[in-house]
Amino acid sequence: MNRSKPFQIALGCAVVLFIVGVFTYVGYSEKTPERPVRVVFKGIAGNVLFDHKTHSADSGYGTSCNDCHHNPPHLDEKYGPCSNCHKPEGDTTKPEVCKDCHDPSEIEGFQILSKTDAYHTQCISCHKQFGAGPTACAECHSTF
Repeated sequence: MNRSKPFQIALGCAVVLFIVGVFTYVGYSEKTPERPVRVVFKGIAGNVLFDHKTHSADSGYGTSCNDCHHNPPHLDEKYGPCSNCHKPEGDTTKPEVCKDCHDPSEIEGFQILSKTDAYHTQCISCHKQFGAGPTACAECHSTF
């Protein structure tokens, strides 16, 4: 009988600690941000970690969402992936809504860039224009 008393005390302490842990986690857990904070782009040259906070915060670059993303007014979805409308080169399925956003003369003979080329063009040109941020391959791409 003496042996079971320490076991009961240990079990009671474990249950109390578990309950305190659950309530602490639920009551004080960090809320999910409204927009993505960090995104990992996977690539052949290595993954790229993109931090929205660095780019959008006033203490960072202070860019707005619309500086990089565009949201056609007729779409209900906010800032969806580019591939929702823009298909990679070689994909024969064209979105039916091109003419809703673009004048036919504007898109005639236009080549849609691959996602990789679009990121490289937009990111690097912006970094060079403002003299901030990485511009060399190894400064963005890593094997994390």
